[in-house]
Amino acid sequence: MTFDFDQPIDRRGSHALKFDGRRQKFGSDEISPLWVADMDFAAPPCVVEALQERARHPIYGYTQYPESLQQALVGWCMRRHRWHVERDWLVPASGVLAALSAAMQACTDAGDAVIVQPPVYPGLFRAVENAGRRLLHNPLRETGGRYAMDFAQLEQQARDGARALLLCNPHNPGGRAWSPDELGEVLRIARRHGITVIADEVHGDLALPGAGYCPLGSLAQVDDRVIALLSPGKTFNLSGLALSMLVARRDDLRTALRKTVAAMHLGDASPFAIAAAEAAWREGDAWLDALKPYLGDTRDLVADRLRTRIPSIRLHSPEAGYLLWLDCRGLGMDDDVLRDFFIQRCKLGLNPGTDFGPGGGGFVRMNIGTPRCNVEAALDAIEAAAT
Repeated sequence: MTFDFDQPIDRRGSHALKFDGRRQKFGSDEISPLWVADMDFAAPPCVVEALQERARHPIYGYTQYPESLQQALVGWCMRRHRWHVERDWLVPASGVLAALSAAMQACTDAGDAVIVQPPVYPGLFRAVENAGRRLLHNPLRETGGRYAMDFAQLEQQARDGARALLLCNPHNPGGRAWSPDELGEVLRIARRHGITVIADEVHGDLALPGAGYCPLGSLAQVDDRVIALLSPGKTFNLSGLALSMLVARRDDLRTALRKTVAAMHLGDASPFAIAAAEAAWREGDAWLDALKPYLGDTRDLVADRLRTRIPSIRLHSPEAGYLLWLDCRGLGMDDDVLRDFFIQRCKLGLNPGTDFGPGGGGFVRMNIGTPRCNVEAALDAIEAAAT
């Protein structure tokens, strides 16, 4: 079976935030939207068929999470990542960010310090602060267009009493798929100081050609305080269906997760989310195997165009995902001017780097999960405005 990722699909009028929210976000409907983190590709045919089949049953009432869904994820983790996950380790929840917040609240108390590693997905900041926890920054270190963790500061923060680390693996927006050695050091620090690592791994299935993804849980020891957050949303473009799975090997963590998920009313199951996720995890391999090289080729196209024709903008080349972190500091603009440059002169809607916390100034995030012609048009617009 072949899949046509070059085929444009008109999303206008479908209440898609990425398109129908342009005026509110950027002040115009004439902006090419390359911002919010979903893709402009049709979901895998197996998912569409499963949703159509479920829709034919005319009752859409309260639904439970079936054993078959959880076994589908167990099989996916082993098949795709050689990660042995047991059915009993899974705690389902609706919504990725809500599930991450539940995990954090399950293993910390009000006033506890929680570490994040900026520049990073801004939902992590909100999750910590809205739950009454104390936000600690462990900024990533930038060397030669590549991010690394500051382990010395991370250990000091853990030694000083931080109770949890929110780890983005692979990292959004930097695109790093953390290596086994790096993840092993995170686990050693957490083990020494008794902190819980909550790993947001929703981009993990999207490791691009030339890179690999290592689930943190695949390296963890039995007693390590590790919670992983998985979802089919980013992988198969199903984010609007809001289904996630928390994975915890320790009994005490799972007990706390179930209690908190129930208290936050996140345990309800959508019949359509279940049908889509199970079909994706059981039958979506071929679609994903076609998508990843397409995204990799688009990434390489952007890298080449920037290097040869727009050298004032540099790419942090991603190892996973469809989000590019563009270093625009060479344009010599402050962040307000940079935002206007992309909106007013390039007619592009990108995420400003300042949204991602300390270290984000001078950067923008660009979504390439779209037909390549849209990316080429965006590069043409940037080149024309920058020269």
